[in-house]
Amino acid sequence: MSTKKVNVAIIGLGFGAEFIPIYQKHPNANLVALCQRNEAKLNELADAFGIDKRYTSYEELLKDPEIDAVHINTPIPNHGEQSIKALNAGKHVACTVPMATTVEECAEIVRLTQETGLTYMMMETVVYAREFLYMKELYENGELGKVQFLKASHQQDMDGWPNYWPGLPPMHYATHCVGPVLALTQGEAEYVSCFGSGTIREELIKEYNSPYAVETTHIKFKDSDLSAQVYRSLFDVARQYRESFEVYGSKKSVEWPLIEGKPLVVHTAKKPEPEIPEEVESPDYAKLLPKEIQHFTTQGVYDSEENEHLSFTQGAGHGGSHPHLVHEFVEALVQERAPYPNAKQSANITCVGILAHESAQQGGAIIKLPEFTFS
Repeated sequence: MSTKKVNVAIIGLGFGAEFIPIYQKHPNANLVALCQRNEAKLNELADAFGIDKRYTSYEELLKDPEIDAVHINTPIPNHGEQSIKALNAGKHVACTVPMATTVEECAEIVRLTQETGLTYMMMETVVYAREFLYMKELYENGELGKVQFLKASHQQDMDGWPNYWPGLPPMHYATHCVGPVLALTQGEAEYVSCFGSGTIREELIKEYNSPYAVETTHIKFKDSDLSAQVYRSLFDVARQYRESFEVYGSKKSVEWPLIEGKPLVVHTAKKPEPEIPEEVESPDYAKLLPKEIQHFTTQGVYDSEENEHLSFTQGAGHGGSHPHLVHEFVEALVQERAPYPNAKQSANITCVGILAHESAQQGGAIIKLPEFTFS
């Protein structure tokens, strides 16, 4: 392993605090600064983890020549603008999902990475969760056979979430279900068609002029015979939290459990009918990580009850993905290679959701992904 070190700053310390000890223990990272508008919260966390550099101003942090890369964990509406500012300041960017809220912001991030040679990675948890890594291993070993269809969902009750969440169109935050269907085969979405279904209550509709309780999108893959279906709900749908991903192959298929915490179901072709399905506990993939951060696949900062972050609680720890995300980003910088997902791939994943909602507003019209999202 290289001895090169990357100097990283974390921006946003709600969910972002999960990543502090991972960067501190990664053998190729130095966590040199934290940024949070709330100075009391900033000092509390920086004191707890022994970090000297503290910023309440993002713009001031970007002027710091010691910082090579930023990891952005701020609210969704800020992602595009803050990523663009960081790239313009000469910093590599890791950003929590989604990449941005408009196609134009996605295009600008891609343009800047091409112009500057800087690295961008969208930190999509699902494509580094243990369940996805298990299905990826089956795929790469040929155990699935020919992949025939992919399906994913993300259903969550967002009542009580603050700021911009009430009434958010379901597909505007769709990367958790779009990401895995594209990532398994490293495919790209060519065009989408989406239908809205049901109606949320009136006070929520007015926030974004979006009435849909559920949005269901079909994704056609570019240069492939594959298509995928993803569906998403945020309000007024009775459902336990579910981030599901399913793959149907000619030899084996893997389905997500209906109830959180239950095993995956693996179906094997050509067995006697009662023997086709088998419940399988997904193994953990800490073995893929440096030993210093392996334990973070099963624990995090928010393990104590008083500190649990809502996304971590509802998301079942995001499948042990956090150290895998950090490792992919840091190693991409050290090895001077593209991470997955890179800027174009992140834009393709994110724009699926943005354009899918536009499709729903047009009664399911086919909308093509923009050229800048293709490799």
